[in-house]
Amino acid sequence: MNMHWSLLALAPFGAAAAAGAAVRLRRRLQLSRAKHRSLTGHSRMARRVAGLIPFYEYGPDRYFRADGAPEAVAARRRAGFERLAGLYRERFAETRRLTAAVRDGLSDLQFTSLYRVPFQFARLAREHLGAGAFLRASAGVTVTDLDGNVFYDVAGSYGVNLFGYDAYKGFLERGAETVREFGPVLGAYHPVVARNVERLRAVSGLDEVSFHMSGTEAVMQAVRLARYHTRRSHLVRFCGAYHGWWGDVQPGIGNPLPARDTYTLSDMSEATLQVLRSRRDIACILVNPLQALHPNAGAPADSALVDSARSAGFDRAATTAWLRRLREVCTEHGIVLIFDEVFVGFRLAPGGAQEYFGVTADMVTYGKTVGGGLPIGVLCGRRDLMRRYRDDRPVDICFARGTFNSHPYVMGAMEAFFAHLERPETKALYEGLDARWRARAEDLNRRLAAEGLPVRIAGLSTIWTVLYTRPSRYNWMLQYYLRAEGLALSWVGTGRLIFSLNYTDADFAAVAERFVAAARTMEADGWWHPLPQTDRQIRRGVLKELFAVRRAEWFGRRAPRPDRELSDAPLGA
Repeated sequence: MNMHWSLLALAPFGAAAAAGAAVRLRRRLQLSRAKHRSLTGHSRMARRVAGLIPFYEYGPDRYFRADGAPEAVAARRRAGFERLAGLYRERFAETRRLTAAVRDGLSDLQFTSLYRVPFQFARLAREHLGAGAFLRASAGVTVTDLDGNVFYDVAGSYGVNLFGYDAYKGFLERGAETVREFGPVLGAYHPVVARNVERLRAVSGLDEVSFHMSGTEAVMQAVRLARYHTRRSHLVRFCGAYHGWWGDVQPGIGNPLPARDTYTLSDMSEATLQVLRSRRDIACILVNPLQALHPNAGAPADSALVDSARSAGFDRAATTAWLRRLREVCTEHGIVLIFDEVFVGFRLAPGGAQEYFGVTADMVTYGKTVGGGLPIGVLCGRRDLMRRYRDDRPVDICFARGTFNSHPYVMGAMEAFFAHLERPETKALYEGLDARWRARAEDLNRRLAAEGLPVRIAGLSTIWTVLYTRPSRYNWMLQYYLRAEGLALSWVGTGRLIFSLNYTDADFAAVAERFVAAARTMEADGWWHPLPQTDRQIRRGVLKELFAVRRAEWFGRRAPRPDRELSDAPLGA
């Protein structure tokens, strides 16, 4: 009898526990629905999968027939490869020599040289098609290597080069002259800092400014302050977006430890808005405007070009509508909205992405170009969010400092940058900017289509991505043909072309001519030979290879190579 009453007394607690479990399950399912269905949207799963992928590489025979092409096509490809390799050896001799000499001591170079192409092809491409990592000069829209080769620059110094290299040389020279008598004094401020603060407040529309040593640090401080003032733990980043290399904003591949206080949610998604409305632990949301070009996908790089499934496209109206809805939800629920403009900076408009999309953020980060060519990170924010202490709790602080913050030479170059930004001729560059670069992309696409070449361009103003319209395993080869034609790309290859705003119609016409010539030669060499395969079938084939090698590892046998060792049939001897 007593047990019966005890059970009755416990019943409400059991019901409450069950109700609580149901709520937690519902919230968990809601969060799962807000994640993108790709691995990019599931960072922990992506890390696990990355740890399972084994290394293997193709020998020279398989190298040219990885897609099962006929022998005659493989022979064309091999001949084209050897011809290109000979051109690289002759044309880039000194640049290649110095690159090889320094590679063993420069870990950054080891990383970038390995990940220019899919890893199965990497060694042969690096040995025979490496153009080198050194340049000796820049001028206008061109760069010159150690061998005297002049290239049209479409690397854009990773976003720094907005107005052309000559402009940035001027920023550096004028900035150095401004602070010459002050020198490298740290801690105290040169008066130029006051002028830069006012310009940053004006351009961002926000109350306060803090300076940092890199864009990554500026984003770190924005998130720290958002957590500090909201007293909430989690940040939201969107699937595929890049916000620097620190752990909380890079929770998947590339981060050795899991990020436990980060939600990676789907961009442009109603399910994401539902999560933002229902959770009470979200301190801030990070938005990288560059994702408007490829929502829910990582930065495109040729190292991931195993097929032709890369996609991109910019819809300004849709992105604007999404950002406005995001702004409304953040305002309603006390979430700090942060625009990370470290990469895009002032490419879209003189007032950045806020002006371009007509959406005001609570915090904005800048970097790269705003330093006038020198390293910098800038955080602008609302006054109530920028304070690093509490008036009623003097020991409760949000600490952030840095030895080189507000370095006088960086501040001098920054002032020169803003002076240039305010010039009438600079403002004229922004007039019709979107229309001008859209027309250039459309013209290039028409030329490519007219010649039957399986390549197209998608762009966000001056930032472009190359797309491929015919299933192929060899799209990554295009970067080497482009280099041979005189175009300088960054280490990610055709995933990102970045133009400076000072490209004239004549400059661009020269680039377009070289681009078409490179694609034409690549087509003639058989790399895009039509095959009865879809992109999905290509991916399945690669997965089968991966599984075969992994299975051999599991059972303790030597991993089978898809073909002979590289040394069996050397190229370019």
